[in-house]
Amino acid sequence: MELIKKLENALKDAMRSGDDVTRRTVRMVLAAIKQIEIDRRITLDDIAILGVIQKEIKTRRESLEEARHASREDLVASTQAEIDVLKTYLPVELNGAELVELVRASILECGALSPADMGKVMKILIPRVQGRVPGDRLSQVVRQLLIT
Repeated sequence: MELIKKLENALKDAMRSGDDVTRRTVRMVLAAIKQIEIDRRITLDDIAILGVIQKEIKTRRESLEEARHASREDLVASTQAEIDVLKTYLPVELNGAELVELVRASILECGALSPADMGKVMKILIPRVQGRVPGDRLSQVVRQLLIT
């Protein structure tokens, strides 16, 4: 619950300081969190909130690519600013060597031998790296190590 308080305080600070990008971005994340809580009738913990933030970043990255494709530099700049704001709420991202080491340890732990065992590895890894690695990058590394 610490992360939700951090987001709420950031919203208040952004409103006081007149930081429109942070205010808008944090408000959208809080709305997404509330919507999930209402739909599922649960209270999200910090790990689930990190997942929501990652999903928001992924959505904005897709929008960023579309804006670049359409040569909309104004949208590119505002979307990138939103991504930068969201990244401040995620833990430090794992570097390549740390990620490979975690994946190898998880492969050994579950005894995975082929790409067919990818689900077993991901089941172990996802709670360990939540918020520190995008899901697509994680699955790419797992697949690569299972093939070799």
